[in-house]
Amino acid sequence: MVRSMTGFGRGTFSDNGKEFTVEIKTVNHRYIDFYIKLPRQIGYLEERVREVASQSLFRGKVDIFISFEDRSDNSRSVTLDEPLASAYIQAVEKLKEKYSLKDDLSVSLISRFPDVLRIEKNEDDEEHLWSVLKIALDSAIASLLQMREKEGNELRNSLLQKSDLMETIISDISQRSPQVVTEYKQKLEYRIKELLNQQTVDENRIAMEVAIFADRCGIDEELVRLGSHLTQLRDILNIKKQPIGRKLDFLVQEINREINTIGSKSNDIIITKNVLELKSEAEKIREQIQNME
Repeated sequence: MVRSMTGFGRGTFSDNGKEFTVEIKTVNHRYIDFYIKLPRQIGYLEERVREVASQSLFRGKVDIFISFEDRSDNSRSVTLDEPLASAYIQAVEKLKEKYSLKDDLSVSLISRFPDVLRIEKNEDDEEHLWSVLKIALDSAIASLLQMREKEGNELRNSLLQKSDLMETIISDISQRSPQVVTEYKQKLEYRIKELLNQQTVDENRIAMEVAIFADRCGIDEELVRLGSHLTQLRDILNIKKQPIGRKLDFLVQEINREINTIGSKSNDIIITKNVLELKSEAEKIREQIQNME
């Protein structure tokens, strides 16, 4: 399946008052690069998140944002610091006796003293939290992959259209190439006759010059290899269940190499024009595969 490296996915799941929301954003990158941001109190789950995500995402810059809310009844508890409360009471009693103060000691007064009553967050069950987070994470990844595959399919169709056009141009060059040698032979004969002012010329010498020219500007091998590369491009686009971006990146380098060689050997304005069209389409392909996983 052809996938783009650009996409967005979101997943939410809650259980027993514990709710996770996961958002994943991916963009182009030569390799795989994860950035995971989650609340500090559940930071110990980061490696698990990375491990799950890496099973489905193989290339691109991946930003994963995780939010967590705990609305469960047992999420917090209030504890009484009895030694501290006793110390406060003793201090107040001593203060009352020393200065003959009115006794207004009460529960509400003691409870307002610092740290007598403390609100504490109860310890979370790591495995339960992970089970809830993983469902939200899996949902976000599925949503992301759906978007990446949709865009990847559009890229695939575009690449196939461009390869069709390149094959048409290659066919035109293949048909034109033999005519270039024939036209060169005719021009050579005409110029020699014109220079020597005679009707007959040394055919052996003409044949030798034409052979040298044909060898110097021969592009049959390059055309065959270029056609083979485009066939391989189609084969790669049909690969299932594995990333193809790097393979295409290497292949397009080989395609450009053959096009440049054809251009350097070209001694014909029509072929040169065709080579420029091939370069243009190859560059479009190169740009598009930069966004393929």
